[in-house]
Amino acid sequence: MTKPFASSADLAATTETLEVLADGVYALTAEGDPNVGAIEGEDFLVAFEARATPAAARDWLAVLREHTDKPVRFLVLSHYHAVRVLGASAFDADVIVAHEKTRELVAERGQQDWASEYGRMPRLFREPETIPGLTWPTATFSDRCTIPLGGDRGDLVLQYCGRGHTEGDIVAWLPEQRILFAGDLVEAQAALYTGDAFHTDWSSATLDTVASFGAEALVGGRGGVARGRAAVDAAIAQTRGFLLTMREQVGAVHAAGGEVKEAFARAHSALEPEFGRWPIFEHCLPFNVQRLWDEYDGIERPQIWTAERDREVWAALQD
Repeated sequence: MTKPFASSADLAATTETLEVLADGVYALTAEGDPNVGAIEGEDFLVAFEARATPAAARDWLAVLREHTDKPVRFLVLSHYHAVRVLGASAFDADVIVAHEKTRELVAERGQQDWASEYGRMPRLFREPETIPGLTWPTATFSDRCTIPLGGDRGDLVLQYCGRGHTEGDIVAWLPEQRILFAGDLVEAQAALYTGDAFHTDWSSATLDTVASFGAEALVGGRGGVARGRAAVDAAIAQTRGFLLTMREQVGAVHAAGGEVKEAFARAHSALEPEFGRWPIFEHCLPFNVQRLWDEYDGIERPQIWTAERDREVWAALQD
């Protein structure tokens, strides 16, 4: 039987859970859908991630408004993917912050990524007609950026940890509360999407930097909140293990002169026992393997995913 394309058949509603991680620090998780968060400043809010459409973002804001009516001054985007950024207009933020590479990626491939992700994950794009266009950061940085929260709330540190899930992923770190919003650099009991990734950097130096924060709570891109050092370490180790297994299996086939379809089968067989039951595993793996294969072929930067290329890769590997 042919598998439904990507997440096109994933139409069931998920249950959202608001978690208050500390005074004025919030995370909204949804059974493997993309996580979002918010941090209260003295008289403003910092929102982390924007969801796929303004309509979906307004649902999140309605939950948040049960706890605070402070205006959103900063909207922080961890990277450029459409499901993370296209809902930005709902926040009416004064400043939209991202890494400088994220802005470059929006310019280079934002429109294609929008069409690609809408085709792969239609359920997340509720009321797509509410999207006014591409989301453009209004403030960017290269290494580190600090947002003073005011009063006795300390600082929010935004940091680039190296190439990983994309060229421009950033994390948001609360040093006093030891809470890390890691975006898609870490997943907790959810499969990884690596179609725009740099697998070697991500699985080594980038995750080493993420681990070096010593977080006591971590909000990954998908999955539940990791609470406590043991759970945080486990989430990082799970993410690294997924990447290393892919590198081992795909690399072995490539080195032996095999074909990408064989590499997909090897990777699927190795990963499925642990990750197969988790969200988006089947959806992501063909795109993951194709990108990693390209890396072994010497293609340094990810090729642009279009709706047409998505279907071609899926048909070649997953069907």
